[in-house]
Amino acid sequence: MSIEEMEKSSADEVEDIDVGDGRRQPHKGVYLLPNLFTTAALFSGFYSIIAAMNGNFIYAAVAVFIAMVLDGLDGRVARLTHTQSAFGAEYDSLADMVSFGISPALIVFTWSLAPLGKVGWIAAFIYAVGAALRLARFNTMLGVEEKRYFTGLPSPAAAGIVAGIIWAANDKGVSGESLATFMALIVPMTGLLMVSNVKYRSFKDLNLKGRVPFVVLLIAVLVLVFIALEPALVMMAVFCLYGLWGPLGVVFKRFR
Repeated sequence: MSIEEMEKSSADEVEDIDVGDGRRQPHKGVYLLPNLFTTAALFSGFYSIIAAMNGNFIYAAVAVFIAMVLDGLDGRVARLTHTQSAFGAEYDSLADMVSFGISPALIVFTWSLAPLGKVGWIAAFIYAVGAALRLARFNTMLGVEEKRYFTGLPSPAAAGIVAGIIWAANDKGVSGESLATFMALIVPMTGLLMVSNVKYRSFKDLNLKGRVPFVVLLIAVLVLVFIALEPALVMMAVFCLYGLWGPLGVVFKRFR
């Protein structure tokens, strides 16, 4: 047996030692690949704050959407490679708080809410604390919540609403100060939706492997064309419609 094999064998033996009360020695180290995606998402969220401080609000908004894509990839990569861990789940939640909680709140405050004084920072704080509570509740409901639905607006979607409005407004030359009153209403409402009991479709049960009618492919192509032509408007519209979908569903259900 080589030295490397002996070291690996002894390490495995250490990891399997019972430390009492039914507990075992925790595994040393962390999985690299999924945590790299989480770190990249955290970097995008942090960069969005820096970009907003420098007045580059389009870059800041786009960085939030990049963080959203990376956040969706880290969990899928972990499941595909069988590298899920408690550390990864906690790290992902902390990164989400920065990318989808603190970052959008600071961006929208810098862009639009600052002239409102106390009203502005209170509106931004309601959003930030809503994101924190949403993530905490999500972690406690893992394995309990129905797979098809989220309870409350997901924090990435909430960040998409705020970042989408900022991106679209800057793309069309609309200043943040002119939308200060509007954002002072939208931002805290988005924060409250995150901690509400409104149900939102998770689309986790969406089957992408099965056959679909040909018209579905055509619709998908048209959506890609619209995104290429007007990415800011399309992203804003998609996330704003998703945010409205939950409350409208509650209203329609009561009428029925």
